[in-house]
Amino acid sequence: MISKERLEQRIELLAQIGKTEEGGVSRIALTKEYREGLELISEWMKEAGLNVRLDQAGNLIGRKEGDVPGLKAVALGSHVDSVGNGGKYDGTVGVIAGIEVAQHLKEEGISNMRPLEVIAFCEEEGSRFQSGGVFGSRAMAGKLTKEDLKVTDSNGDSRYKILKDFGLDADNIDKAVRKNTEFELYLEMHVEQGPILIREKAPVGIVTAITGLSLTEVVFEGEPNHVGATPMDLRYDALLGASETALAVEEIVNKSGGNAVGTAATMDVQPSQVNIIPGRVSTVIDIRDTDLESREAILDTLEKRIKEICERRNLQYTITSKLKANPAKSAPHILETMRKESQELDMKTFEMPSGGGHDAQLMAEITDMGMIFIRSENGSHNPKEFAKAEDITLGTNLLANTAIHYMNK
Repeated sequence: MISKERLEQRIELLAQIGKTEEGGVSRIALTKEYREGLELISEWMKEAGLNVRLDQAGNLIGRKEGDVPGLKAVALGSHVDSVGNGGKYDGTVGVIAGIEVAQHLKEEGISNMRPLEVIAFCEEEGSRFQSGGVFGSRAMAGKLTKEDLKVTDSNGDSRYKILKDFGLDADNIDKAVRKNTEFELYLEMHVEQGPILIREKAPVGIVTAITGLSLTEVVFEGEPNHVGATPMDLRYDALLGASETALAVEEIVNKSGGNAVGTAATMDVQPSQVNIIPGRVSTVIDIRDTDLESREAILDTLEKRIKEICERRNLQYTITSKLKANPAKSAPHILETMRKESQELDMKTFEMPSGGGHDAQLMAEITDMGMIFIRSENGSHNPKEFAKAEDITLGTNLLANTAIHYMNK
């Protein structure tokens, strides 16, 4: 059976690696703490009867072969890297739940015609290189470019160098790509990261679709000048252009409606001195929508608005797309199976889209995908993030029953 005590214990044990004074976790991808986390996860995978390997992109993969040769695998997974001083549930519950499913098969002697894989994807959060994340799943889906290996962390070290220093074969990272002939489907369990399941008084959510995220960097170039000696009508203030653009994001997204959201997420002001008009400002704008056409329309409208703002303010600008991940819909047959299995378990669920990006949306590029949400409190990406062990256990039971259904189909 699925063990609530083991799930709870393992979540707490993993949370000790990179634990912060505030009770959160800093386990940034490809660091010493991250390696320690993978080593612990590897031990649990082996205990559950999985053969373990680390691919060229840093994805940790545990596999149990099926009873019938040649069948495609059922994959379960998430990630164990964190944001700085983040929570101990984000990502980790999905990996630990996947291992628990494998252990359930082993302990109960449940057969599996298809192979089972449990995957801990590398750098889902994007905290190390600030380049949008979902790195390991992008590698697996064949979505990486040469530029992805050139990005640098806060110390100026490239991702290529960090991967090599971690002991990974970055020169052959294309070998991490998996084909659709290898997977029957992919399932991911994750804390919700929002308040909807709390509002609905439902411990478990069935995810209908995952938003398509986009990260766009806009750099505004004006003229740094003396704040006292420069008349107001002779200023070329890059910060005002960036600020007006941030407000435009809110306006355009609100007009779009639907599931669209948008944020001017960062603002880097130079020279950032009290007596100098800002001459250069870069901002990263995050636009998300479950409808791809709607998201692209928002981005097109925003680009036109930026052009108008900069012409009016006599600013130069450049726009660079840093990351785009397509929206992904859960496979209808997986949704139907989850509905049926949740009824069998007498479990209250609520169907909803995901506003956050996940590895599942990249896996949807190569196979059918489904996601389970666990009710969580206090938001996410902070030390106060919390999910009840009872809710996690319910979700893991639904994950197990859904996986077993497909492994023996």
